[in-house]
Amino acid sequence: MQSVNLPIDWSPDSWRGRTALQLPQYPDADALASALGELRALPPLVTSWEILTLKQQLAEAQEGKRFLLQGGDCAESFGECTSDVISNRLKVLLQMSLVLVHGMRKPVVRVGRFAGQYAKPRSADTETIDGVTLPSYRGDMVNGPEFDALVRTPDPRRMIKAHARSAMTMNFVRALIDGGFADLHHPEYWNLNWVGHSPLADEYRQMVASIGDAVRFMETLSGSEVHNLNRVDFYTSHEALLLPYEASMTRQVPRHWGWFNLSTHFPWIGMRTAAVDGAHAEYFRGIRNPIALKVGPSVTPDQLLRIVDLLNPEDEPGRLTFIHRMGAVHVAEKLPPLLDAVRRDGRRVLWVCDPMHGNTESTSNGYKTRRFHNIRSELEQSFELHAASGTRLGGVHLELTGEDVTECLGGARELTEVDLERAYRSCVDPRLNYEQALEVAMLIVRKQAQIGTPTEV
Repeated sequence: MQSVNLPIDWSPDSWRGRTALQLPQYPDADALASALGELRALPPLVTSWEILTLKQQLAEAQEGKRFLLQGGDCAESFGECTSDVISNRLKVLLQMSLVLVHGMRKPVVRVGRFAGQYAKPRSADTETIDGVTLPSYRGDMVNGPEFDALVRTPDPRRMIKAHARSAMTMNFVRALIDGGFADLHHPEYWNLNWVGHSPLADEYRQMVASIGDAVRFMETLSGSEVHNLNRVDFYTSHEALLLPYEASMTRQVPRHWGWFNLSTHFPWIGMRTAAVDGAHAEYFRGIRNPIALKVGPSVTPDQLLRIVDLLNPEDEPGRLTFIHRMGAVHVAEKLPPLLDAVRRDGRRVLWVCDPMHGNTESTSNGYKTRRFHNIRSELEQSFELHAASGTRLGGVHLELTGEDVTECLGGARELTEVDLERAYRSCVDPRLNYEQALEVAMLIVRKQAQIGTPTEV
């Protein structure tokens, strides 16, 4: 039964009448039309019932019954659509969720920033090197990172390639999970060989042993195997930046009313495209997916309430998530007025902390990085600020990888600027490696235990 009114003045292409930021300029209009026509005929990447199941789980997270773990690469690349990269990324998220479930004593909603995170916003449309100016690299879905005129020219056929690699990624993730990759009887299988020397390894192994003992104890008491411990729900998310692609994947389905973006379960709007009268907000208001919005330090309470009215006018549970990313220096000043405004207005949202994007800096040797102590500080402050405001921090949004990279400073092994040169692989933003990601998970557990759970939100 329909419980939310459809916007009668909306269609998957109504965004075209609004100002659209961060979109590439394709030089060949016929080639673009051909690619979009092909996309509209391709199979979806996710299903409507998966989307609605996630929305229900996010509604439970709004009530404090679940915790959202959203993480993955800053920008996927076509070249890293490999079994090792995908399985290691999945291992990291599974291990983090295991830490959170064990420590917080509540289910975790697992959402990966993958199978579609192929487009990135940029601060400038062009880049100049040695007097040569070319279009900026906007992700593999748009163009290539090499500083070459042909490679940097936006190519609409890349959207077809992105769809194919997203499908490959989802197929492999589903096969791993359905095949028992996430089996709680054997969480030790999730280990990554290169982290045996981690200072956190012993603590994690003790946790794994404790969970294994608990599972065996329950099965001994019941006399049979505990069901549903061999698989988990796993969902995808990406910034729905490239609106021609997203609109082509937006469809109506049998037995469900409305329009669904079937390229991902959980799309979000980034800070650069979040204008309430812009094309991205117009597109997002009409889809039935749960949606998220990045919220930065420049957002005012009035602006936030206007976007709530636009994107979730009927206060649908699980519909709207705010991912705040203020930076460790600004979060104490900028976040509380937003929390108070939404709380006073009585609107249902899921508050999530992104402690990565507000803490980006450049080092003296030219690397774009983030300091782990700033990431930790913003996350800890966010828990405290929510508790003081009578709201609830219900999730975390991280850029991370399962590869042995050195892109963020600090953490368990105290990486320095010199270490960045060893294994800096990101083409766009610096990511947490496995050790740092696991340290964040343990930090969340400890901070939640210290803060406690608010009785009223």
